[in-house]
Amino acid sequence: MSEQHNLTYSLSKEELFIYRRHGYLIREQVFGAAELADLTDSVERAVAAAYEQSTRGRTYHLDGKRFVDIDHMTVQFEHGDMSETIRVIEPAHHLDAVLEALAEDPRIVDPVRSIIGVDAVSIWTNKLNLKRAGEGSGFGWHQDSPYWVHDSDHVDLLPNVYLAFDDASAENGCLRVIDKSHLRGCLPGKTDGSQLAGFFTDPACFDEKDQVLLEAPAGSLVFFDPHSIHGSEPNRSSNPRRAMVLTYQPADYPMLKTGEVRNIG
Repeated sequence: MSEQHNLTYSLSKEELFIYRRHGYLIREQVFGAAELADLTDSVERAVAAAYEQSTRGRTYHLDGKRFVDIDHMTVQFEHGDMSETIRVIEPAHHLDAVLEALAEDPRIVDPVRSIIGVDAVSIWTNKLNLKRAGEGSGFGWHQDSPYWVHDSDHVDLLPNVYLAFDDASAENGCLRVIDKSHLRGCLPGKTDGSQLAGFFTDPACFDEKDQVLLEAPAGSLVFFDPHSIHGSEPNRSSNPRRAMVLTYQPADYPMLKTGEVRNIG
């Protein structure tokens, strides 16, 4: 990917307008088939490494869902005590050299610099979302900002970049967003008494009729605001829906889980 560094991939004024108005923007097929083959191989190596490390991590359950903390990494398993299928890994870039390099790819970083309005950025966090064919569970409607507001004093400056490793469709649980929901800032969570209720957006705060399905071919990038309400349905198809979500911030700030400052470039 180093040959890309002599180019700029900054967002145009029109793209920035769309992002700021709607809270999200899609750039389709930014990564080609050969790159995706390398990236998906890297993803599976990372998953295997995370699974091996999880056998010696600290296991706990929230609302019946299994989590394992290994140092500064959290692994979430698919719902049900008996599942050995990994659902989410955060952070994940350190698990494989290809993912490590991906975090600095200018096709991802240059648009983020446009969104934040700075010359230099650093990593806030990233995660692998792994919806395996026929068993990948959905994600309830939520914002990212309530997760982060207690750890960051610049939560408005934490844009997300979703990279689709597989074709994303309604059938395999593509990302969905509530259009323009980012304009309302950090919204209250649910109050149903469950352990994770506060991390899911109160349904009285939005209308599901405003949702947009972000169906996109493999290799596409979706940029979305930390206040955008988003979620997804389960994967009911015979095709996987693997993705990486990378989140950035202005330079010289520490990462969410490790406290390490990881400037890009």
